[in-house]
Amino acid sequence: MSRNAFASRNFPRRAGWSYFLIRMLFAIIFPHFFVPACSASPIIETDIRKPFLVMAFYTGKDEPPHISFLNDADRWFPEMGKKHGFTYRSTNDWTRLNKDSLSQYDVVIFLDTRPEAPEQRLAFQRYMENGGAWMGFHFSGFALTPSAFNQDWEWYHDYYIAAGQYVSNTWRPTSAILRVENKDHPANDGLPQTFRSAPNEWYRWQKDLRQNPDIDILLAIDSTSFPLGTGPKPHEIWHEGYYPVAWSNRKFRMVYMNMGHDDMDFGPPENRALSSTFSSPEQDQFIINALCWLGNTRKK
Repeated sequence: MSRNAFASRNFPRRAGWSYFLIRMLFAIIFPHFFVPACSASPIIETDIRKPFLVMAFYTGKDEPPHISFLNDADRWFPEMGKKHGFTYRSTNDWTRLNKDSLSQYDVVIFLDTRPEAPEQRLAFQRYMENGGAWMGFHFSGFALTPSAFNQDWEWYHDYYIAAGQYVSNTWRPTSAILRVENKDHPANDGLPQTFRSAPNEWYRWQKDLRQNPDIDILLAIDSTSFPLGTGPKPHEIWHEGYYPVAWSNRKFRMVYMNMGHDDMDFGPPENRALSSTFSSPEQDQFIINALCWLGNTRKK
C-alpha cells in the first residue's frame, strides 16, 4: 500500500508512539490491508482485490538472440508470478489479439514483435484506449522502411511508443550502465541511481523522446557506459549521445523497454546463448516493478 493510500484511511499524520501503536494494532487486526497482490513498489490507484493475469504474445521466428530471450522469458515470468501474485500465459497465436480475448487480461506483453493484421492492430489500440495495460520488449518497437517490418502503423510507432523508426544499434550485445531518469516512478522503486544491465543490443531511434511531453523516460544509458559496443563496424560503437532505453506514455498504461536481445555464439555447430536478459538483479527488479505497476493500477 502506498503512503497516500494509507493516509486516506484517516490515520493521524503526527508522528509519535501513539501513531506507531495504532498502525501496529491495525496491521494485526486487518493484515490483508497491507498485502497487495503484487508487492514490488508503491502503486497509485491500487486495486488489491485479486491477482492479475498476464498474456504474452510472440512470434519466435529467425533471430536466435530473440528466441533465446523468449525461452528465458517463458521460464522467468511464471517463477516471478508465484512470488508476486500474477498468472503468466504466452502464445504465438496472434489471432487471439481480439476484443473478446483481450478483455480477459489485465496486462498484455509483446515479447518480440508487433501484430501485423489490421484487425489485430485495431483490437489492440481499442484495448489500450479503454484502459488496458501493456509491456513491450526490444524488437516489439522495431520499424524500418524498407524492411520486413515497415513503418506502416503510425498510431503505434509515432504516437503510442512515440520513438518513430529504428535508426541504428550497437554491436555486439554488451552490458551498459543504466541511469534512473525518474526516481519517483513506481517502476524505479528501490533501484540505485545507476546500475549495470544484462547484455543487450541497444537501439537508437528516429525521434527525440525528450521533446515529447507525453513521454516519461524511466531509464537511459549513462555516459560512463561509453564506448558502448565492440563492433567490428565503427558505427556499431557509441561514444556519446543520449539514449533512452525504457519509457512510458502518460496517456496509456504502458512501459516499453529496449531489453530483450541475448548475446549469442552463432556456431558452428549450433547457436548457443552467452547471456540472459534476466541476469541483472536491478534490471529484473525494474521489470517486476513495472509489471506490478501495470497490473495493479486502473486508468483514471
